Amino acid sequence: MNVTIDKYAYATIDPSCGELVEFQALDADVSESCVASEVVASPGPLQLMKGVYLHLCEHHLGGERPLVRVRTHSDAPPGSGLGSSSTMVVALVAAFAEYLSLPFGEYEIAQLAYQIERNDLGLSGGKQDQYAAAFGGFNFMEFYAEDRVIVNPLRIKDWIWAELESSLVLYFTGVSRASAKIIDEQSRNIKEGRSDSLDAMHRLKVEATQMKESLLRGDLGRFAEVMQSGWQAKKQSASSITNPMIDEIEELAFANGARAAKVSGAGGGGFMMFVCDPADRLRLVRALSGAGGTVYDTHFTHHGASSWKLG
Repeated sequence: MNVTIDKYAYATIDPSCGELVEFQALDADVSESCVASEVVASPGPLQLMKGVYLHLCEHHLGGERPLVRVRTHSDAPPGSGLGSSSTMVVALVAAFAEYLSLPFGEYEIAQLAYQIERNDLGLSGGKQDQYAAAFGGFNFMEFYAEDRVIVNPLRIKDWIWAELESSLVLYFTGVSRASAKIIDEQSRNIKEGRSDSLDAMHRLKVEATQMKESLLRGDLGRFAEVMQSGWQAKKQSASSITNPMIDEIEELAFANGARAAKVSGAGGGGFMMFVCDPADRLRLVRALSGAGGTVYDTHFTHHGASSWKLG
């Protein structure tokens, strides 16, 4: 189960000023210009841009490589656990589809983003982030074999939407982490037959359904219980998901009104999310603000990736 928030990834594409293809990661202050035939998706801040460019050129433009300038930036810091990398790939695919007049819908954009990030570039991870960014809003997602995905939009009543938004606190620990290492450990535990890791995964699957049901009913007390149970299960899937810093922040939060906690994304750092009674929100925010990180003011959004052309 997933919901999008008002933190965005941005991609701008326009014709190159010269005879080169230009890539610019504006927030990282990194840029590169090269001959179109020499574009290679090597690791680094420009890897995602180049990966999307190369995939679309090869599979949708018959090998043609247009001379373009690609610029990106993101509201979320890298390694944050908010799905910033996958969201950026979705933004790039949507921007290129608009620029090249390719007839992609949400499913096509999400699946392409997944293929580019996971298969072409070999970056470890799942696929819920791509579908969340493409569709937007509250969604219950089902993943099956052979890349079959069903995204079920949830009709959340306005008062439930407002109450949950008022109950959530998003806190950036200030520590970025490499999600691939944690995901690789989870995968390795499953392949090696670690029963505790496999049991944790099964619990998380069941709790996704329980969380959906409690949210649709507006039972936010049960929602918090399920979220906390899911966090305990998640910590069993890999040893590096939590650490002393995360444990200390969690303890501080519970001493100041938190009813549930969770580390976003793979874990190990990045953002932590807490559920509290809205009346305890200010106390919790003040406590977390004194812990060295940053509390982010966020709101849920109804819409996913969008693109447009300037005349």
